[in-house]
Amino acid sequence: MANLSQPEATDLAAGSATQNPPPPQQQQNGHFDDHQDFSLSPITLQKLPHLSEYVQDLQPARSNPLDRNPFFCPSDGFYITSTDVVLRHTVCRLSPSGTLDSPSHHVAYIRAGPRKNIFFDPSTTKAAIVTCGGLCPGMNTVIRELVVGLWDLYGVRQIFGIKAGYRGFYSTPPVELSPKRVHNWHMRGGTVLGTSRGGFDLKKIVDAIQNHGFNQVYIIGGDGTMRGAVKIFEEVQRRKLRVGVTGIPKTVDNDVGIIDRSFGFQTAVEMAQQAIHAAHVEAESAVNGIGLVKLMGRSTGHITLHATLSSRDVDCCLIPETEFYLEGKGGLFEFLEQRLKNRGHAVVVVAEGAGQDLIPRTKDQEEGRDESGNRVFLDVGAWLKSELKKWWDRGHPNELFTVKYIDPTYMIRAVTANATDNLYCTLVAHSAIHGVMAGYTGFVTGPINGNHAYIPLIDVAQAKNEVNTKDHKWEWVRSVTNQPDFAKP
Repeated sequence: MANLSQPEATDLAAGSATQNPPPPQQQQNGHFDDHQDFSLSPITLQKLPHLSEYVQDLQPARSNPLDRNPFFCPSDGFYITSTDVVLRHTVCRLSPSGTLDSPSHHVAYIRAGPRKNIFFDPSTTKAAIVTCGGLCPGMNTVIRELVVGLWDLYGVRQIFGIKAGYRGFYSTPPVELSPKRVHNWHMRGGTVLGTSRGGFDLKKIVDAIQNHGFNQVYIIGGDGTMRGAVKIFEEVQRRKLRVGVTGIPKTVDNDVGIIDRSFGFQTAVEMAQQAIHAAHVEAESAVNGIGLVKLMGRSTGHITLHATLSSRDVDCCLIPETEFYLEGKGGLFEFLEQRLKNRGHAVVVVAEGAGQDLIPRTKDQEEGRDESGNRVFLDVGAWLKSELKKWWDRGHPNELFTVKYIDPTYMIRAVTANATDNLYCTLVAHSAIHGVMAGYTGFVTGPINGNHAYIPLIDVAQAKNEVNTKDHKWEWVRSVTNQPDFAKP
């Protein structure tokens, strides 16, 4: 986190800390003395939409109610200003000249938190909260903290929940929410408001927002939901409505880009440990036993990767970002046969999106799409279990062999959030409230390098967070499992 002394701008010269380049004698064989000076390139601040840019009758800024809140004592430095920013990248590489490589990557985002002045009158504010897409640990905690934060911090009394996802805006009456009603929601899994995929009708949704008089909309969902939120924000902006729109990223897979992680991810990894432990016990207790666990991760293998590193009982980790093959030298079967020979058992953990191109599909399966438009994935775990049995029967007839397949997908999604994720949910909910009350709109809030920031919705909707197989974390996985890279010769 940095503090810039200049107002917001696209390129901030105030972010430049230019010092004398290192003298030539400090460079040896292309390396640098650890104590040399270096030059920091200008920082580019990502501009954040504000209601004042397109709403003509916007109310004048007013003092923050936190000044009069008996539970707060704002002091110097309590309120965030427009010059408080969070750097996206804090690890950089010096070029031979002593400057940072890739200056276009030196991006900053406005820091999240309460502002001295706000642009909404709490007495006339009417907020809507909606949950969309699949389940994720912590969804109810976010809803609860949005309600409690709006109510206790800012004095908002008109707070409504939208039932069953986006379609609930135009198909179901909104539900009135209060701290009393949501008191124990953080102790429940799933979402009490209900959720669904699909049902996105832009005109009907924005018409409903306008007709109900909502002027703050909090949208909780994954990458598909965030793309819908971008369209809602753009339509609200086109109609010049005094409506603040914010997204709160939700994905067990941790596939939302830019932010450090999404809520529910650490709970998912923790729950995955139970499945891996069970698979290890089953495999170790059998003759030539293989424990096979399928974990969530359509396009990314973050849960599988982190669960593997946390468990240390995994012999092979398969994720969508890396290809693998079964037969032949260097293939999965050869590796598992050697592992069974050496240890007598093995544990394989596979992400649901891995190996999809290896599974035979019918024409209908090739064209299959779910309600959100995503390609329908086949069960890689069930397919892999079948292929393992066929392989063993071919090469080892009459020898004992067991594959125990565990799929904890819905168990992981439906549980309540752990302590770490509950804290995260509270911070992200309150950060969203502070941003909307300050007049910002069309943004997502989340942690970047440990500090919460406001990120344009469009940036998050377009960004992906795939496992970088050239990063140290993947090398740590390889060092733990000793698996091959499955690169065909």
